[in-house]
Amino acid sequence: MKTGTKIITLDNGYHLWTNTQGTGDIHLLALHGGPGGEHEYWEDAAKQLKKQGLDVQVTMYDQLGSWYSDSPDFSDPKNRKDILNYDYFLNEVDEVRDKLGLDNFYLIGQSWGGLLVQEYAAKFGQHLKGAIISSMVDRIDDYTKHLEEVREKALTADQVAYMKDCEAKGDYDNDKYQSYVDILNKGYIDRKQPSKLSHLIDVTNTDIYGAFQGDNEFVVTGKLAEWNFTDQLKNIKVPTLVTFGEHETMPIETGKRMAKMIPNAKFVSTPEGGHHHMIDNPDVYYDHLATFIREVEAGTFNK
Repeated sequence: MKTGTKIITLDNGYHLWTNTQGTGDIHLLALHGGPGGEHEYWEDAAKQLKKQGLDVQVTMYDQLGSWYSDSPDFSDPKNRKDILNYDYFLNEVDEVRDKLGLDNFYLIGQSWGGLLVQEYAAKFGQHLKGAIISSMVDRIDDYTKHLEEVREKALTADQVAYMKDCEAKGDYDNDKYQSYVDILNKGYIDRKQPSKLSHLIDVTNTDIYGAFQGDNEFVVTGKLAEWNFTDQLKNIKVPTLVTFGEHETMPIETGKRMAKMIPNAKFVSTPEGGHHHMIDNPDVYYDHLATFIREVEAGTFNK
């Protein structure tokens, strides 16, 4: 594949921005989180892997509705019905794969992207060499329980009570509430400060994010609240790496359990890493990723 930007036209007529960096015969397709986020934390992935001695072509793209790609009018009920669902975004991954001519490749996804990796590997695993689930649980209940533990650890009892009162009222925008969210963000999302990714909050598509997640990373009021993929983990047959930050919103114990339930998977964690641990501690994050790819390429990866 050629490096640089390529705009692809989906069968539904919308356009997606894609970008490929790096060289070599190994291909990695990177999925961003949010949902409604964007590609930016993958921009240096090829360079980071090169630092680890591995030549990889990394392709990233902004999902429909995100940043550089087309954004449908989500005030239209038909668009909300047709697009704001898991099947749309899962099938979009496979259409992107097809239109870019990718096969026998690696798929990595962060957070929401990690949800798509799980679903893609179970349904379309014949196209994959390996899967990397970065900072995503297999069932949201584990996540929401951990969020409560995170809040109680990082904030005072009065601060937690204030947040819960605001959430009960739907009052998410006041400055005091957001100041507490900022404390949590700095402790568990972007631990490396100043955050390279702080502006992602401003460029996220709130129609998509709100439909699935809710108002912020620490409250789940959208469709994700019911998501549970645990029973399907057994259908992920490809070599799989599950990677979490050691200080993040996703519970470490869930990542370890997932790696035991997926037939051929390993769990790794990134010291001092939050939810965006590829940014917080890239040397360790990409060492884990490069080691995984090398072992799969050599046929030596196993639990």
